[in-house]
Amino acid sequence: MNYLPPSPAKDGDTFTFDNSYARLPQQFFARVEPTPVAEPWMIKLNKPLAEELGLDVAALEREGAEVFSGNRLPAGAEPLAMAYAGHQFGTFVPQLGDGRAILLGEVIDRNGTRRDIQLKGPGQTPFSRRGDGRAALGPVLREYIVSEAMYALGIPTTRALAAVVTGQPVYREQILPGAIVTRVAGSHIRVGTFQFYAARGDTASVKVLADYAIDRHYPDIKGDARPYLAFFKAVTAQQAELIARWLHVGFIHGVMNTDNMTVSGETIDFGPCAFMDAYDPKKVFSSIDQFGRYAYASQPAIGQWNLARLAETLVPLFDEDEATAVEMANDALGEYGAIFQRHWLDGMRRKIGLQSSEEGDLDLVQSLLSAMHQGEADFTLTFRRLCDCAGAPEADVAFSALFASPLSTASWLNDWRQRLSRETTTPDERRAAMKAVNPAYIPRNHRIEQAIVAATEDADFSLFEALVDVTAKPYEDQPQFAAYQTPPVPEEVVQRTFCGT
Repeated sequence: MNYLPPSPAKDGDTFTFDNSYARLPQQFFARVEPTPVAEPWMIKLNKPLAEELGLDVAALEREGAEVFSGNRLPAGAEPLAMAYAGHQFGTFVPQLGDGRAILLGEVIDRNGTRRDIQLKGPGQTPFSRRGDGRAALGPVLREYIVSEAMYALGIPTTRALAAVVTGQPVYREQILPGAIVTRVAGSHIRVGTFQFYAARGDTASVKVLADYAIDRHYPDIKGDARPYLAFFKAVTAQQAELIARWLHVGFIHGVMNTDNMTVSGETIDFGPCAFMDAYDPKKVFSSIDQFGRYAYASQPAIGQWNLARLAETLVPLFDEDEATAVEMANDALGEYGAIFQRHWLDGMRRKIGLQSSEEGDLDLVQSLLSAMHQGEADFTLTFRRLCDCAGAPEADVAFSALFASPLSTASWLNDWRQRLSRETTTPDERRAAMKAVNPAYIPRNHRIEQAIVAATEDADFSLFEALVDVTAKPYEDQPQFAAYQTPPVPEEVVQRTFCGT
């Protein structure tokens, strides 16, 4: 069955929905409408994204608070909560599902790409268990800030279309203002979505879901002799590249459960996520990651572990002979390490100004990271200041000042310049190329916390707006936002981030 007929966006409609997931069999979701809220008002509408989606921006400016709070369903919406399972910190939970998210529907954007429009925090669903299905203001602001920053950094991600406050409280460890974020994604199909049906022995539904995901995300492999194996390989390659790109900017997801890994290769669920300040490969922020399962340097291995769980669901589709199918799965999974390492090292070469490749480049990168760890150097600023060193040796002083022992950088800088001498780019070209991949601005944890506190306690969204603005242009020098480059002083350091459920 073809669930994905073409349906281009039309000017003049607030939304032009074409809801292919809602046309799947009933076991894939539960139909549910958002629960109305008291007094919604718009915090922010992402106008550039709305235009990209082909939406009526003027209408959303007038009516968006009602629409994005769930108080008013736009014409054509078919709200539903998706079913999925997942391994949470290594423990399998056979039923999770959208407990505080409702998919309004799908639109075809101006580039011809199908995109989900989902409300996060609109009330209870059949998957809420004992939860209220709501979101507090702090996690909504965090997701808006970080997801849009990830997009500006060029990393595949879900995006934030809007944020609204609901006018009513939510009850966590304290009473907090409620809010809803509208999330946009290529899809919300997760590894855990496949696990939901595989755990029930429902291979027919696994096949339907795989066919749908191939149609939606990897249509080029439909004619492959083994399309399901090709699908698994495609997801593996996407995830290997995605996680490599996380590491390039010092990003720690914080909760890499299988229900938080999409088959589209987008970053999803910005709960206890954070960007590192001082470099530490074992760094953990998430308050619920007590044993460091999802630490910064553990993310590549966890990515492979999650993909192994996806492979388990797809094995019956690889080959009728189980032993042959398992061998295929293991061979495909075995390619992950090489794909990740290639993307990671290529990206790290670009970060230190190398356009060509040599055998000793890995050692050069690793020695810098080791010096950064020992010297407690700020991850983002180290690479940004290295850009200036590529253009002028006098910039070495500012670079070395980031390290606890500035003189310890002399040996590495000498080795680096010897390696650069074998490159063909000019110093100015090299500096420009490095600045294009080493951000000056990231959404630093203490800045996010400051914005959340101001909004939550004083209804002051100016810090939120400033952080969204500065991180929208992460690779540009923005003198008016120079303070946003600096790491936190000791009393500002954020040690723990929270899920927000």
